[in-house]
Amino acid sequence: MSGQVEPLTPSEELIFPDRAELAEASPAGDASSDKRTEVIDTRQLKRVLETALLTSAEPLSVAELKKFGDTTLDNRQLETLLEELAQDWQGRGVELSRVASGWRFRARPEMQQYLDRLNPQKPPRYSRAVLETLAIIAYHQPVTRGDIEEIRGVAVSSQILKTLETRGWVEVVGTRDAPGKPELFATTRQLLDDLNLRALQELPSLQEIGALLEQDVAVQA
Repeated sequence: MSGQVEPLTPSEELIFPDRAELAEASPAGDASSDKRTEVIDTRQLKRVLETALLTSAEPLSVAELKKFGDTTLDNRQLETLLEELAQDWQGRGVELSRVASGWRFRARPEMQQYLDRLNPQKPPRYSRAVLETLAIIAYHQPVTRGDIEEIRGVAVSSQILKTLETRGWVEVVGTRDAPGKPELFATTRQLLDDLNLRALQELPSLQEIGALLEQDVAVQA
């Protein structure tokens, strides 16, 4: 071998196109194409999320909603899409909101008077004793029946606690290390969902909690 590289023949040069031509022909080099694909996927995912939330009777968690994506999304990306979707529904009779269990669509409270015309029902009204007991549990949890009676200054009937448990607003979360091992009561995610709240820190004042619960029961009825 002479150690010299012979020049390419014209036919061989055709095998190696110019670099500029490669960049122009390569899909990977087309940034606008990638951008268009991303916009189309985002729109489609928002449509899928909207459909899933509108047809679900219960709130859907972020983990459940991530299953609808064709590609892996982190929580922040998904929440951004959901916030955009919520903005899309601003000013309508239905709203997308985030609650303790996830995201859900619900009729706006001011629409209830019109919905009642289709299926008029009187929502159950809870006694003052029930609402006071619920408020004590919500703001002092976990508490025992004895704690509730000490705060209210009167005995708490078993029916009151049963009513709250049946409604799904209160549950037993353990027992206190004391004689008799009294049960400890706390509120549930269902209560926060019914109040349209994300966390206990968002609980309204004691004066507002009763009105909000009655309002939500009316919406659900």
